[in-house]
Amino acid sequence: MRIGIVASTTTAEQSVDLAVEAEQHGWDGAFTWDGLSIGSQEMVDPWAVLGAAAARTSRITLGAMVFALPRRRPWELVRPAVTVDHLSRGRLVLPVGVGVLDDAGFTAVPGQLTGLRERAELLDDALAFLDQAWSGGAFAFTGTHTTTGEMQFLPRPLARPGIGHRVPVWPVGVWDASRPPARSLDRALRADGIMVQLRGERAFDDITPDDVASLVAWLDSRRDELGLERPADAPFDVVLQGILPDDDPAGARERLDALGAAGATWWVESRWDPATVTPEALLDRVRQGPPGT
Repeated sequence: MRIGIVASTTTAEQSVDLAVEAEQHGWDGAFTWDGLSIGSQEMVDPWAVLGAAAARTSRITLGAMVFALPRRRPWELVRPAVTVDHLSRGRLVLPVGVGVLDDAGFTAVPGQLTGLRERAELLDDALAFLDQAWSGGAFAFTGTHTTTGEMQFLPRPLARPGIGHRVPVWPVGVWDASRPPARSLDRALRADGIMVQLRGERAFDDITPDDVASLVAWLDSRRDELGLERPADAPFDVVLQGILPDDDPAGARERLDALGAAGATWWVESRWDPATVTPEALLDRVRQGPPGT
């Protein structure tokens, strides 16, 4: 299990410093977040933060929890993603989702597509566009809601084992063992990993090893059903978010070991409550090292 943390309540400078401290104290990933205008919260531009963090670190994985691709024009994503990918020497990942409707980037601008199905279609358009852009060749794109003339994007992302010249994509996938399949799960299967979210009343529950095991088994079966193949050296990440106790490292280690044995590959400490989570508290947590150590 690799372990990361989200810089959820920090300024731009603090976010970069947190990534540096995370690398120095044994964490595997540092993540910012992607929001435009949510209430009166202070926010940072994720690409600027990731570029600065890439320049000041050398080992940890970098990304954002999560990039709301339907809020962005897909052709405007290629340059910042490839730039950070090169600055980091191939350490960028793209957790992606449909976005939340309390972001005024959707609701305050007339004409935006805000229905869940429409945002899912925009997400699929964006991912398909990125696949073609990362090929390095000239292409014109036609999706459900997005059409372009001919474009070409160079340089390509740095090559990675098993997946070639592309930045790994982790779509949010909603899991409910009683009601698969779901469009979000099939989307994740065609990508490089899954950001696991439980459905409905369990959305804020702690995910259990049984949840992970049943999801991984279903994904394996569904991959065969769809005829999808991944090279043996191409990783598929199962990414979990949550909060582990600071005062019980043995209990945290036991839980992480159980989740890892069930098939999870990443745990991301995600502390979002601005009323209780301060930049100082996050930095102190980072300096303690990853949960379970």
